Amino acid sequence: MLSEYREVFLEELEEQLQLMDEEILKLEREENSHGVVQSLFRAAHTLKGSSAAMGFDVMKQLTHEMEQLLDLVRSGKRAVTGALIDRLFHALDHLKLLKLDIVDGGGGTGIDISACVQELHSFANGAEEVRQGVEQAVSPVQPVADKMESAPLRTSSVKPVLLLDTRLKVSECQDQGRQVNWIFVRISSSCPIKGARAFVIQSSLAEWGEVLYTHPELEDMEEHSSEPTEIAYLHAGQRNREELRALTMDLMDVETVRIEPVSTEEIELVQPSPVLSAPKTAGQEDASSPAKTKQQTIRVNVERLEHLMNLVGELVIDQTRIHQVERIQRRRFTDDSVEELGHISDHLSRIIGDLQESVMKTRMLPIEQLFNRFPRMIRDLSRDLGKEIELVIEGKDTELDRTLIEEIADPLIHLIRNAVDHGIEAPGVREAAGKSPKGTLTIRAAHEDNQVVIYVEDDGAGIHAEKVKASAMAKGVITQEEASYLSEPEAVELIFRPGFSMAAVVSDVSGRGVGMDIVKSHIEKLNGLIEIHTVIGKGTTFKIKLPLTLAIIDGLLVKLAGQTYIIPMSNISEIVRVTREDIVTVRGQSVILLRNQVIPVARIHEYFHLPVTEHSKQNISLVIVGSAEKRLALVVDELIGNQEIVIKSLGSYIGKVTGIAGGTILGDGSVALIMEIVGIISKIGGKTVS
Repeated sequence: MLSEYREVFLEELEEQLQLMDEEILKLEREENSHGVVQSLFRAAHTLKGSSAAMGFDVMKQLTHEMEQLLDLVRSGKRAVTGALIDRLFHALDHLKLLKLDIVDGGGGTGIDISACVQELHSFANGAEEVRQGVEQAVSPVQPVADKMESAPLRTSSVKPVLLLDTRLKVSECQDQGRQVNWIFVRISSSCPIKGARAFVIQSSLAEWGEVLYTHPELEDMEEHSSEPTEIAYLHAGQRNREELRALTMDLMDVETVRIEPVSTEEIELVQPSPVLSAPKTAGQEDASSPAKTKQQTIRVNVERLEHLMNLVGELVIDQTRIHQVERIQRRRFTDDSVEELGHISDHLSRIIGDLQESVMKTRMLPIEQLFNRFPRMIRDLSRDLGKEIELVIEGKDTELDRTLIEEIADPLIHLIRNAVDHGIEAPGVREAAGKSPKGTLTIRAAHEDNQVVIYVEDDGAGIHAEKVKASAMAKGVITQEEASYLSEPEAVELIFRPGFSMAAVVSDVSGRGVGMDIVKSHIEKLNGLIEIHTVIGKGTTFKIKLPLTLAIIDGLLVKLAGQTYIIPMSNISEIVRVTREDIVTVRGQSVILLRNQVIPVARIHEYFHLPVTEHSKQNISLVIVGSAEKRLALVVDELIGNQEIVIKSLGSYIGKVTGIAGGTILGDGSVALIMEIVGIISKIGGKTVS
């Protein structure tokens, strides 16, 4: 039965782990951090309850220890220190390992948490003098008004976070027609034993229905306190709110009663979103088999789904109209029926365009989900390398296809690690150069020309082209003769060559001579481009251009030997017509001179083994395509025009073909192949001739 809610649990687990990662970093930076500690405590408490409900006892044990320690911090019995932050991060890393084990089909039993649990337990049960010293001192998390913070809930506080099993109970009660409400009861300060009174109130509420949850847990309440205490009861029953309020107010030692209904948002994770589950690909395991990976789901804004439904309704209307015109046309063919068909066609075009755009938006996610991983990584890297680094993140709201977000994560992580290790200098070196000892790493995203552009920018030493060439020659990446022909930008791009590295010593961060070449090839497989701009002593910027989605592209249709091929518009810089005399031969390579730039010319027919058609036309059509700084002029027989293309895989039978990114079905039902420009340039050439 619990297996039905496994995916819901994993979604909640991912959210809570991300929240804890952000909050621990915030706790390390902020002085007035009581709210942050409360947020961390709630996250640990949530995971403890949901993991217990799912039967993951190892995770329950670890989150329980975290909860105990955080409770001491929020009560002022433990100060926020570097040692505390390290222990919290250590525990968080173990939680992430447990999550991976659960995703792989285990229950977390394959991860040894004993040392981590003992570390948390020992830290929580430190020497008594430490506790007394903290109580007397002003600690970063000690509230100004201690007595006010002793009450777990105030009337102005937000509702407690519902655990997974409690959400399931709430949903079940609502399905049965019972009313589910929060009942906030304030017990009078004159009550001598508040914990016992809370139990009596709970028993009375249970007579009028069912108490699903209490906050705080009654066992953890302080029995003796001079302050009013507020308890939140989650109650399900048939009585309305006014009756419950009157009955509760009649109980002894009850000072005030506030009742609020449970909102839809509090139980929204009970059912996994059925929208846009990842499609099954050939070779993917059947859903009935024990899956090792978590299903891919995304939450979609209700307004977007409503818009989709409206568009589908419009299509149904047009379908009816077409059917009516068809019946009329069977009886007689008139100008009116033809005109009506024209109107329907125009309307269908608009609706399908809107529908396509809306479906694409449902796949879009803010890139914030990716960027949120980086602050923790920068913190750990800067400590390991002994550098001071400030991370600046911009453009978190920029939306990108969820598939691209997952695929671009590893290349970005490598670029960031490389910038921290090689780009930003040590504090002493920076001061000697007249810079601030603290380096700055900026990561930003933005939409530009129907693409997403991601910048990774550091204010470090920059990339010295001559040093790169010397290192490349020393490692055998290029010969001395090749180095003599390289321009400065081309020399800098040598860092993308396999086996290249500038590191004198191999470290855990980078410098193994691999990585940057994989970064470039990975980005190019996503139909993206990566460019470098560097200034000695000022810093380096890596610019990554990505399509908004991998499912649909704008393409130029061309004819080669009577067959239709498609060139992605993102790879086209321009289209020109030249005469045969404009094409000359330099060092055995056909080239053209275009605005003082020499561009190699290639007959794509030869690459695809197509017959070359000799034309009597004087003018030749050239499509100038590019990848980063490389340009290549492709000779085509005919230009048809551009249109949006739905990319289809070639399938496992054909497999990967260098130079072909996939195929599509045209309006006449024929199949056209989509060119992979990066692969073609790597095979044919494309190096700028100078």
